[in-house]
This record gives sequence, C-alpha cells and structure tokens, in this order.
Amino acid sequence: MEYAYTSSRREMRAGKYWGAGMGWLLLLLLELLPISGRAQTVAAGNGFSFSIHPDGTLWGSGFNTNGQLGDGTGISRTLPVRIGTATTWQRVASGSAFTQAIRTDGSLWSWGRNDRGELGDGTTSNRNTPVRVGTASDWRSVAVGATHTLAIKTDGTLWTWGRNDQGQLGNGTASSTSNPTPVQVGTDTDWQSAAAGQLHSLAIKTNGTLWAWGFNGDSQLGDGTTTQRLAPVQISTATTWRHVAAGLGALHGVAIRTDGTLWTWGRNVNNQLGDGTTTVRRSPVQIGTATTWQQATVGPNYTVALRTDGTLWGWGNNDYGQLGDGTTNQPTPAQMGTETTWQALVTGNYQNLAQRTDQSVWAWGWNSNGQLGSPDAPNPLRATPTQIGSGLTWATAAVGNDYTLATTTAGELLSWGENISGQLGRGSALKALLHTPGAVTGAATWQSAAAGQRHNMALRTDGTLWAWGNNGSGQTGQGTAFNNPPVSTPVQVGTTPWQRMSAGQEFTLAIRPDGTLWAWGLNSNGQLGDNSITQRTAPVQVGTEADWQQVAAGIGFSLGVKTDGTLWSWGLNGNGQLGDGTTTQRLVPAQVGVATDWRQVAAGSGFVLALRTDGTLWVWGANGNGQLGDGTTTQRLAPVQIGTAATWQQVVAAAGHSLALRTDGSLWATGLNSSGQLGDGTTIQRTSFTRVGTATWHAVASGPTAAHVVAVQANGSLWAWGLNNYGQTAQEITAPAPVLVFPLSTPLPVELMQFSAMPEGLQAVRLNWATASEVNSAHFEVQRSLDGRTFVAVGTVAAAGSSMASRRYTLLDAWPPAVAVLYYRLRQVDQDGTFSYSPVRVVSRTTVLYLYPNPASNGAVTLMGAPPGTAVMVLDALGRPVLRTTADATGTARLLLPAAQLAGLYLVRCGAQAVRLLRQ
Repeated sequence: MEYAYTSSRREMRAGKYWGAGMGWLLLLLLELLPISGRAQTVAAGNGFSFSIHPDGTLWGSGFNTNGQLGDGTGISRTLPVRIGTATTWQRVASGSAFTQAIRTDGSLWSWGRNDRGELGDGTTSNRNTPVRVGTASDWRSVAVGATHTLAIKTDGTLWTWGRNDQGQLGNGTASSTSNPTPVQVGTDTDWQSAAAGQLHSLAIKTNGTLWAWGFNGDSQLGDGTTTQRLAPVQISTATTWRHVAAGLGALHGVAIRTDGTLWTWGRNVNNQLGDGTTTVRRSPVQIGTATTWQQATVGPNYTVALRTDGTLWGWGNNDYGQLGDGTTNQPTPAQMGTETTWQALVTGNYQNLAQRTDQSVWAWGWNSNGQLGSPDAPNPLRATPTQIGSGLTWATAAVGNDYTLATTTAGELLSWGENISGQLGRGSALKALLHTPGAVTGAATWQSAAAGQRHNMALRTDGTLWAWGNNGSGQTGQGTAFNNPPVSTPVQVGTTPWQRMSAGQEFTLAIRPDGTLWAWGLNSNGQLGDNSITQRTAPVQVGTEADWQQVAAGIGFSLGVKTDGTLWSWGLNGNGQLGDGTTTQRLVPAQVGVATDWRQVAAGSGFVLALRTDGTLWVWGANGNGQLGDGTTTQRLAPVQIGTAATWQQVVAAAGHSLALRTDGSLWATGLNSSGQLGDGTTIQRTSFTRVGTATWHAVASGPTAAHVVAVQANGSLWAWGLNNYGQTAQEITAPAPVLVFPLSTPLPVELMQFSAMPEGLQAVRLNWATASEVNSAHFEVQRSLDGRTFVAVGTVAAAGSSMASRRYTLLDAWPPAVAVLYYRLRQVDQDGTFSYSPVRVVSRTTVLYLYPNPASNGAVTLMGAPPGTAVMVLDALGRPVLRTTADATGTARLLLPAAQLAGLYLVRCGAQAVRLLRQ
C-alpha cells in the first residue's frame, strides 16, 4: 500500500497546464453533462478511482493490489498516475477490484482482478495493464458491479460477463463457474443504460421501462419480491424512468423519472431509502414530493442526490462522514450546507466528490487511502509517532486489526478505531468507526487487555476475565459461536480467576493462577493444542501440566513458556513458525529445542520473536519482509540469534513487522513499512532493526494482523503510528463536511503554468517549470521521493519575488538513485515563510548500472542500479576477476579495488549487464 499525502496548507494554482496531482478530479468533473448524456469520465471502485482528462489520457489512484490501476505495477497510489500512453479514452467504470474502459474507436479494455472472468478477455488471469475485450469496436457504455460487467453496444444490444452465481448476468442461468467472455442478454436492441450492483443488475430501455435481475434477498430488484431473477424482469409498469443507480456494497436502488421525482427500494436498515423508516421496500416508493431531482448516486448504506436548484442532499448511514453535513445518520433527505451552486456529483466507497459552478471541487467522507485528494483532509498514514491525548497516564496497550485498546494507571480501559464487530466494547456496533478514545463499558478496575483480530480479552484486578467483539468461532468463550449481533459489551469468561491471556486470530489462550493452560475458539490448524482440530466455544484445558508461565497466540499457531524456562509450540507450521526445524503441523505442544532459559515469546503472522533470560533476542519463521531483522529475507525454521546484544527487554511480532524494546528504553523496528509502521519517518522496508526516534519507551504493542503500533513512553504518554484508515491511531480519518480540493476562485501567490520532470542522459533528471505570475515568492525547492510519500530536497532555485511576467526555471538532478520510478514536486516558499506544493511528477526510467565516481582515483567506487541480491564481479582488461561482492537490497554495491590493481580499464558485471570503470 502506497501513500502520498500533501501536508501543506494549499496547492499551487494550476494555470494553462494541469498536473498529474489532484487536477485529475476537476478536469473530469468539468465535462459532466446532464444525466441522460453524461460521459463516464470518472469512476470509483473499492478504494481506488479513475478519471479521463480532456486530452484523452486516463489517470488512476488508490488500491492496486490486484493491478486494478492498470499501471503495470501492484503498488497502491494516492496520487494519480497515468495509465499507459493512449490519448483516446472516453468512458471508464470500476468494480470491486477491476476496471473497464472504452476508447473513442469503440474498443473496450479491462484490467485488474479476474478470478471470476470479470475482465471479459477469455481468461481468469489478473491483468495489471489494459487488455482488449474481444475485437468489437461498437461499445457504447459500460457498467461494473462488484465482480461482473454489463455493456451496451451502439446497436442497443446488452452484453454481460463475470460472476453469475446469483444470475446477475441475466442470461437465464446461475453458476459458480467463471464467465470470461461477453454473452448477449436476450435479443432486444433497445437498451439505453445499465447499472451494476453488488450481485444484481438494473437497466433502462429506450421506451422508459425499468428492468432488473440477479440477487434479490433484500428486494434490491424492486419487483415486489425477494425472488432471485435469472433474466430481466420489468419493474412496475411505468414508462418514464430516465436514470437508475446501483453501487458497490449497496443493497438498494435509486431511480429518477422524467418528471423529476425520486424513487427508492430495497434494504433500508440504515435509512438509505430516505423514507423516514428502516423498513425494507420491495418495490419503488417515492421519496417526498419534490420534482426537481437531477442526479442520484448510491453508496454502501447511503444515498446522495443533486437537485436542479444546485442544492446537494444526502441520507442514510453517516459513519464515515459521507453525508457531508457533519451529523449522524439521516432518515430522510437532508441538505448538505446552504450552498446552491453544486452542479455535478460522483460517489465512491464512503467518499464523495462534487463540483460547484465556480469550477471549484470539494470532497468529503472517508479518506482511508487519501482518496479525497485534498490537503485539508486527514492523513491516512502516520510515519512517525503521534501523541494520543495528554490528560491521562497510560499503562499498557493492545492492538487489533484496525483498532486499539489501552489501559491507564487509574484502571480505565479505553478503545478507538474500527467497531464493525463491536470490538471497541462500548455497548454498540452501530457506529463503524470511532477515532476518539472512549471508555470500554464497565467499572474502571481493568488490569490488562489482549486484542485479537476483532475480539478482545481483558483482565480485571479481581482476576476475572472478560471478552467482547467478534464471536464467529466462539473466541469469546461463552459456549456459543455467533456474530449477529456481535458481543459489543464485555462478558465474563467463566467464574474462576485468571492470570494471563493472549488473543490470536479468532482464538484465545489463557493461564489460570494454578499454572494450567486453557484455550478456545478457532482450531482449524490445531492452534488450541488439545490434540484436535475441533472448534471450541468454551475453555478447554491444554494437556495436564500446571507450569505454564506465558503464552502467545498468532495466526493459526501458538507458543508458550513454562516456569522451567522451556519453550513450546503448536498449530500451523507452514513457515517454520513453530521453530522445531520442520514445517510440520502440531496438534499438541512440542518443545522447541532444549534450552531452559526462555523468558518471553511473541507470535506474529507466521513468525516469532523470543527473549532469553540473558537478554538475547532470537527469531524464526517467515521473513519475506525482513521482519526477523537478521539482515535477510530468508525463512528460518529454527531460532537464530539477532546480533550479540544482551539488553533486549520486550518483543512484539505483528503482521509483517517486528518491534523490540531494550533495557535503556530505546525502541527498535524492522520489516514491512508500507504504512509507516516502523515509525522511522519513511515507508522503506527494513531487514535489520532500526531505532524509532530517540524517546525512552516503557511498553509497545502491535498485532498479528495489524499495520499500526501503539507505545507508552517512560513518562506515561501514549503514542501511535502506522496505518490510520479506521482511526486506529486516534487521529481523524474522515472529513465530515466538504473540504476544498481546488480553490480556483482564490488567486495564490504563484500561478504555475507548467512543471515537468524528464530523464536526461543515462541517469540525470531535468526539472523545468514556468510561472505566469508571482507575488512575494522567495524560492522554489525541488524535492524528490522514491515512493511518492517521503520527499527530500535536491536543490533550490531563487524565485522572482513579485512579477506579472512569465518566468521559466530549470534544475538538473544529476545523480538520483538508480531506481525505476522517481517522484518530484516543487515546494514554493513565500517571503513570509509560508509555502505550497505543486502537483507531483512521476519519472519512469529503465534501470541501468552506473558507477560513481567514474573515473575513480583511489579504487573506491559505488555501483548503483543492480538487481537487489545479485552477484557483482569486477574484471580486469584481460577478463580476470579481481573483486566479487553482492548488491544489497537497494541495488547498491560498494567496490574497493585492491591496491595492487594498476590504473586502467575494468569491467563491472552484474548479471547480463556490464559497465566500464576507469581507474586513474
């Protein structure tokens, strides 16, 4: 996951040329037409977005794990990147993890996830660049659901493909098999428009009739029933329908008639129908009496609509601020503010964008991936520790998947973050996101807490154990397995006292004061250690021993330390996480080695960290992200020591990263860092432990499925960093009212006409920019980034001060790192010290080997641009090897020719590439 967040108070005003930064949103919305003829120039999928610029280029941002951005990578982006080189894109539509787009020649292209054949290219293979759908050149429009596609040709025929287990393709069948090629729906040639929902489809014909098919469990088809339909059925007898909307995750429908009335149907548990009730409607019902509805959009559990008088309205769920009015859920249409100049609207997954008549663009709602595109929106990533509150003295913390628990020295237990399973323990799961810390229900006598994926255990000072959150596998220990409704208030586990506990992914381990070990919950991999794979909904004893001291629950496996210092493990072992030298699953505890001096163990996602009584640190298991901290990404099947330090005090194993605390209070981290979870101010992955700042820490917490960290400093203050997509670092992540994306009506000190970054020669990058006018402008700072998130200055150019004449500037970045992609931006600084950022420019290069310095006077030279981990060899003029080494994880190798080697020409070879070196 890649984040690129602009932290300045404003963006430079764009003039003649629009950048690849946030201008993409406005340029598309400028083209929005009335509903009947509006081009599909903007699309919103599940966490990603697309837009087509007036020049026909296509740009995308957001999630990209399945290649759904189509940029040839799997790197998620929060700044738009251009998709390919085509300049003929006309329409675009996005689904859950894939995209379809039409070019001006009528050809249809697709990319992204394809396990259900949703791309329509005849395969089920994912694509990270656009591939053509067949050879037809007469596609007119396309609509995309979660995993299926609808498309209409210029002859009025309707075609579908992708997932069809609910009959959503409308071809008269329902099958779990993939449908990877377009199939015509019936023989009709009068289809006008279509909309695709989660598992259903809606369409309007040229005669004004409305049709629906697919899943209908929530009456989302609007045909008066809950009966699944395998082929199109007409909805009501009306012949005046002109617009219909469906959406990802939405189980309701919205449509507008030619008389301007608005109608809704389907699921209504969150008031998304807008009729003032939570009653499901099996057929369309009119909402109010207004006859001025112009456009409607559908999001998960909510609806947003635009009227002809320029007012904007919303209703339904508002957990993510998506209604834009700063309030709670709305049962009926409520106006968003008093503005009367709204003219276009698009809706994504809990976020919305809208344009006013002055051409300014505004955004609001969830900003989990920076999708709002505004510098005034909350940051979804914290790469350095951020303090949580200041009025409490904190004692311990526990971290779940997307939420956090923490205790104070006064015995209070507070929670914040995601709450979809009631895991915050505040008595309700109706509010999905709560970023502000709030008390867990119950008396303030809490001693410690443990967080699993979405369930929790907490120990009170009287020794009683309490549980809440997800209980789908019986992990709360109540003798049942259910999650509807979730356990949103702490419930006691048994009546006997407990001493220690650990919560894993859907299972729990706990030790009683007599030293016996008990387990319950999911057991598909033998992680409960009771010699079975049977799920347990109430505590069962693990063996008969009464000498357990500490336990750790991970994802599908468990570990425990006994009072005699021996270490034991059981459960899943595919990555060698049991540490017994094998990858064999264990259904009962088995001893790890013969050592008798183990003190603490931590279980992560397929890997383990452990401490011995002598203060040494040992690791084993999965290591693909460098989470073991041994300087490699090599899997370890048995414990290996990290360095020689003997001052380690506490260890934490998380999803793909690790943390360790030393006796001097210093905190160290290694592994995956794509969300800033290492807290070092970057998003660069580490394979060795790197210190987190200079503070003195007391305790640290993360989780086997978490990408964020919470820690307590020695002074009792609480700090958090890493991913914040659900407010789990206690920082706001929604914009509950519109925030300005493009302030076109307010001139800024610098009007930027042009800014480009282009490769020059083998290694350098040339930056050119021009301004139309400047007011009190001091200088421009050129900044470079390797990941689009963390920028460093590479040079400064003096500005013109105040000038109404156009100015041109240039700067050469002569020796940037030899990587395939670089990001550049300008930081324009005013004479009063205030500043603004330009849009970001992306430079893609063919990675080449280069040496610096070259020629070399003393034989010391640095090789850059090599494939990480590849062998490097230096040959003399006769082809004889004189030096061998290996490129590090950044593709860099330090070369020092032996002093005996004479001046002359040498060849540095790395794989199939080679570069000449001249020694003087």
